[in-house]
Amino acid sequence: MARMDVIMPQMGESIAEGTLSRWLKAVGDEVKRDEPIFEISTDKVDAEIPAPAAGILAEILVQQGQTVAVQTVVARLETDKAAYATAGAGAPAGAPAAAAPAAAAAASAVPVSSAPSQPSPVAPATSTPSGNGNSFEERVRTRSSPLVRKIAAEHGLEIAAMQGSGIAGRVTKKDLLPYLAGGAKQGAAPAHAAAPPSMHAPNGADSHGPPAESWPGDLVEPMTPMRQRIAQHMTQSRRTSAHVTSFFEIDLTRVARIRAKQRATVEASTGYKLSYLPFIISAVVAGLKKFPIMNAAVSGNNIIYRKQYNIGIAVALDWGLIVPVIKKADDLSLSGLTRALNDLASRARAKKLDPREVQDGTFTITNPGIFGSLMGTPIISQPQVAILGVGAIEKRPKVITGSDGEDTIAIRTCAFFSISFDHRIIDGAVADEFLAFVKKSLESFPETGI
Repeated sequence: MARMDVIMPQMGESIAEGTLSRWLKAVGDEVKRDEPIFEISTDKVDAEIPAPAAGILAEILVQQGQTVAVQTVVARLETDKAAYATAGAGAPAGAPAAAAPAAAAAASAVPVSSAPSQPSPVAPATSTPSGNGNSFEERVRTRSSPLVRKIAAEHGLEIAAMQGSGIAGRVTKKDLLPYLAGGAKQGAAPAHAAAPPSMHAPNGADSHGPPAESWPGDLVEPMTPMRQRIAQHMTQSRRTSAHVTSFFEIDLTRVARIRAKQRATVEASTGYKLSYLPFIISAVVAGLKKFPIMNAAVSGNNIIYRKQYNIGIAVALDWGLIVPVIKKADDLSLSGLTRALNDLASRARAKKLDPREVQDGTFTITNPGIFGSLMGTPIISQPQVAILGVGAIEKRPKVITGSDGEDTIAIRTCAFFSISFDHRIIDGAVADEFLAFVKKSLESFPETGI
């Protein structure tokens, strides 16, 4: 027989591990080369992983919900179908079952944290470890990074007995520092130990209220890895940036007319329908060039002014939210933006994005208006300093002053735009000037450059 290893791929230079979220094939299933066989969830993106060769899935070594280091062998393919049939279908005796229940997978899956955390002394676990490593709490704690596990092993530390500062008690490298310094003994809580962290306060900070408890009849469902990452990133952003939001109503009647004239041409050249979003991105990029602080980032007491215009576009998925990034959006025409938008959105929904395609954004646009929302106060995507929200685009009666000075009632296509900005480095006047510039650009959009 000729068996080939299937490994956990490295989905980006900074990613050291991944959670195998779902098997798409079972032991004994025939697979084609490049056919998706399992899904993974990392700190950056969810993705389907294709088979490296054609054959039969002979062994599954990593179960749904398990987090393992990159390059770990997760399964084996038998590329010699005749040999597999002769040996008898099915995994060898003692091989793991093909798939765990979805609820168990979600319960045991813990994402890699990309948010910075403050050093926190390790408090003793609230319950005595069972010793078999099968409890949810033990699986969470021991599913620390390979580096943390290696350091703990070298110093004789038992991770399962620790309560770390990561989400759900995940032990991080910083949690080991008190022990490595020789000033703490395992099992004894250091003085002034921080409160156990929670999803509401991942670093042990005040959660502003007791955690919710389930009542009889309630349905309790663990967060998926993506939902855990979203929760952590959003709370971390609120703690980091001084959020302020301003609103403008923008008349898109002119854009609507240009769009109606150019839809057929753009669709013929790109294969996609021309939406309002390419016009908005174009106006936003022009605004970022005029107000560079809106395209900046904060690094300690320094302000980094980005010279690239990489626009993140929030895409709602059935299982969460992801923000693919249009790199160098200032180099693209409306047709180019249309093509990039639809390509990224469709691959995001199909779990085909490369992790690099969700990184290095400098400004984000979210469009809740497609669901009917009139306006909102979106949370900034760190380490950016601003995010634009687009409300529902609809026809409204407006008062229009004619060239003769007389006011009339007219039907106009309008939407409320919001700009959430980081008041640490952006003053309200600057944010309003930026959005006023975007408003003027859209209300006087040129008919060229399609």
